[in-house]
Amino acid sequence: MIFLSVSEISKKWNISTRRVRILAEQGRIFGAVKKGTYWKIPYFVKSPDEQKEIETKLNRIEKLRIILGQKRPLTVGEVERLNSEFAIEYTFNTNAIEGNTLTLQETAWVLEGMTVDKKLLKCHLEAIGHKEAFDYVLEIVKEKKPIDEQLIKQIHSMVLADRPLDKGVYRKTDVRILGAKHTPTSSILIQEQMNKLIEENSLLHILNPIVNVSIFHIIFEQIHPFIDGNGRTGRLLINYGLLINDFPAIDIKFADRQKYYKAFDEFHEGGNIFAMINLIADAMIERLEQIIMRISG
Repeated sequence: MIFLSVSEISKKWNISTRRVRILAEQGRIFGAVKKGTYWKIPYFVKSPDEQKEIETKLNRIEKLRIILGQKRPLTVGEVERLNSEFAIEYTFNTNAIEGNTLTLQETAWVLEGMTVDKKLLKCHLEAIGHKEAFDYVLEIVKEKKPIDEQLIKQIHSMVLADRPLDKGVYRKTDVRILGAKHTPTSSILIQEQMNKLIEENSLLHILNPIVNVSIFHIIFEQIHPFIDGNGRTGRLLINYGLLINDFPAIDIKFADRQKYYKAFDEFHEGGNIFAMINLIADAMIERLEQIIMRISG
């Protein structure tokens, strides 16, 4: 369950239901929304104090979006140039997190159709596949359709284009992630858990998109539905969720991979989602500032 009731939160925090309602009415419970006469509160919220840092960053993001909206409209050529430059860095970073050995410059060469000497064919195909998947996301996002199983499998098929037997297919064996502090969902439960994730994700639109994609990403990677390509697919789904809500795509840097891994550990060890929200919010602030700087010359 993504949301808890007032009574469930009251037991969790060991305070009265009346106090929970007062805090919610005062806007002091992160992500709390009112449906009719009932409050729905995200399960991961532990206390009002924890929301302060996140709220500061989300407010910063909104201010940057306003500044960006006030800038002159970009031409089609300028948008394509920004997207092209971003796609190269994004492809490099997301593949490097998964062990791809292409450098940033080599990634650019591969995406221009060149072959890099002494680098595995697999590395070339991963770069090409990811770029095609990102191009697909940029195109399909125009339809504003919610994330569903077909979209997830289509993105994965492009990411894993070099693995025809595995692309777009949920794994049929159990797996372990070396060094991770959790065990992915058993293969016999993947379909059920993915159905539940997609269904619950449809409720997340009431939350800030940064929070929305953070929750989805954590749970998607926890399920680990495919035999390979889960990280790259999951990060593409983050950007799909942001783009359909009129946010720019973000790039989780290879240099920040330890923070990224730690965000998963904090969730699996203690249910703390804030580390992932913080990471994605920081990436969004950096991306917005970069775009504004470029437009401003």
